[in-house]
Amino acid sequence: MRVDVVTIFPEYLAALDVSLIGRARKDGLLDVHVHDLRDFTVDKHRTVDDTPYGGGAGMVMKPEPWALSLLSISEQSPAGARPLLVVPSPAGQVFNQALAHEFAGREHLVFACGRYEGIDERVLDWASESFDVLPVSLGDYVLNGGEVAALAMVEAVGRLIPGVVGNPESLVEESHADGLLEYPVYTKPSFWRGRGIPPVLLSGNHAKIAEFRRTEQFIRTAARRPDLLASIDVPSLTATDRAALAKAGVDIVDGRLVPRPDAAD
Repeated sequence: MRVDVVTIFPEYLAALDVSLIGRARKDGLLDVHVHDLRDFTVDKHRTVDDTPYGGGAGMVMKPEPWALSLLSISEQSPAGARPLLVVPSPAGQVFNQALAHEFAGREHLVFACGRYEGIDERVLDWASESFDVLPVSLGDYVLNGGEVAALAMVEAVGRLIPGVVGNPESLVEESHADGLLEYPVYTKPSFWRGRGIPPVLLSGNHAKIAEFRRTEQFIRTAARRPDLLASIDVPSLTATDRAALAKAGVDIVDGRLVPRPDAAD
């Protein structure tokens, strides 16, 4: 997969050289390129912003540097691949694990990191001729620029590329992999500062451990993110799932999962 990131702060993306993503770059699993938008300006001051039409606070990023940068990137796109231009924006679609999987299926991702009041809207319209364009938000809050969001999305997507995560089973059991939050995890010692671990984890009974973890998934999801229960396909739930739901204090009502008011936290 090729990933391009356009920003006025390329040093912000230095984190892409470390940890699993950095190793994936060295191993050739991810072909990541960071571009300085100012390299595509044509004036001696390397200007990337100007005042907004119609008035208002702040500045707006000029369209021509963005057009020149995106043209340059599109010429380097893998043969036959239509790039996906991801524009981090609080006005975009909220990023989630399903979208990460969708992105991971693309050959070429391009992240346009806006600053100030954002990028001239005409850039997105123009880019749609050569790119699939998608504004994406990390959540209902505002950041100073798109770099933090781009870093988060590159990591979320990159770790789904085969070979990036050493143990692929880690991707199966983590939060959001099946629509639920991950169960709590523990390590040695078994007794620490007056606190033990659930005895079932020491039992060696793998079936009981699996049942315990599934129950904990439902308990944690119901307590912390009950909104996620609405996306669970109830007809596909197994007998084990339904038993775990009952223990977690979650009822099936009219084909939906509904936490009981008195469910344990």
